Amino acid sequence: MPKISEARILIMATNGFEQSELEVPLNKLRERGADVRVASLDGKPIKGWKEKDWGTEINADLKISDAKVDDYIALVLPGGQINPDLLRADKATVAKIKEFLSSGKIVAAICHAPWLLIEAGAVKGREMTSYHSIRTDLANAGAQVVDREVAVSDGIITSRSPEDLEAFVAKIVEEIEEGEHRRRAA
Repeated sequence: MPKISEARILIMATNGFEQSELEVPLNKLRERGADVRVASLDGKPIKGWKEKDWGTEINADLKISDAKVDDYIALVLPGGQINPDLLRADKATVAKIKEFLSSGKIVAAICHAPWLLIEAGAVKGREMTSYHSIRTDLANAGAQVVDREVAVSDGIITSRSPEDLEAFVAKIVEEIEEGEHRRRAA
């Protein structure tokens, strides 16, 4: 079983990510020794959204299209309203998420990021949670929606909001240390 200190993790995001939903996993996973990379659409810095205004920039390490799934054990998808809405409209990003899912890698999505899992066709029959305003979207796509801080289905982790970040990151660590997951098709 892999140790978190030996894990390579990819975070995919673009402008408008919820500031804490990218920064907290990035910092907490790095504190545990993980090698965490940030990928953006163009490989350039991206700006977060914090409460009611733009937040701070985060440097990207690479373009999403240049990320090689085999180089990572897990994918983290931060939410916010803007970020996942822009990413789900990008066919290459959705294809990369599907590749992570089909390879059995851990995939973690928080807040509005489960929209990306819907777009990737990965929610039907799975227990999932999200920000309250998109739970109907999850249910309409066939997920079994629950209202708790973390839901896990075959290595796919979902959480509701920034208030759940501690549990979200803890579950990412736990799932990584369990190893890759065989999962049924959605």
